[in-house]
Amino acid sequence: MLAMVNRVLLPEHQINAESGEIESGTIDEKRAEAIRRLAVKELLRQRARAVGIDTEGRLDAAIGELMAAEVEVPEATEENCQRYFDANRERFCTPVTVNLAHILLAAAPDDPEARVDARERADALIEQLQTEPERFAELARTYSRCPSAAAGGALGWIGRRQTVPELESVVLRMDAGLGARPVETRYGYHIVRVDNRRGGAPLAYDDVQAMISDYLHERSWRRAISQYVRVLASEADLSGVELETVDNPLLQ
Repeated sequence: MLAMVNRVLLPEHQINAESGEIESGTIDEKRAEAIRRLAVKELLRQRARAVGIDTEGRLDAAIGELMAAEVEVPEATEENCQRYFDANRERFCTPVTVNLAHILLAAAPDDPEARVDARERADALIEQLQTEPERFAELARTYSRCPSAAAGGALGWIGRRQTVPELESVVLRMDAGLGARPVETRYGYHIVRVDNRRGGAPLAYDDVQAMISDYLHERSWRRAISQYVRVLASEADLSGVELETVDNPLLQ
């Protein structure tokens, strides 16, 4: 089916080019997301022209001008910032790093049998290490499929965005010691041991108030833009395009 916004065709070559910029998903999912993105841009282009904003050769600037004129985003108040700080104190600490060692039992994400086997072997090795912790380096050299196996599984000091998110989210919260359960990632199952931990000291509100204000403003801006696009989509004639709409734009 052709993709159209108010009877304006979204060109196939643009859909293909946009699909190529999307990293994850199946071919059909990438195509649907590309159509969605291009449809939103076309809705905004048409609205900009309707209110007298020149879009020729300067679409991004025209969309920015449209947003400034028609989307109102409230500033974050001191009360809102303080409330967010109080509700999320655990997020506002000095950066945490851990001195980490691991044993990777590798298994491809699309091989369920291999992943079951890797989990069972990881559980068995953890049970063994609980009684023989001094054998960690030996077992890493034998079983781990990470290059760190040559160093007995040692990865050194790890902080945020220095490993895959699935592993980071677990090890940066751990106290020193052997993990009681294996950590599943896209690569398989990891037996993890934190040898030391630094950081994590609480920050004062005054140290993070500006950052919280910027974050809340950005969040409000994204919500406002999303609502604005939903209103435009509700009023548009869409074909071959899936966009979220609102039932009654005038009441939003």
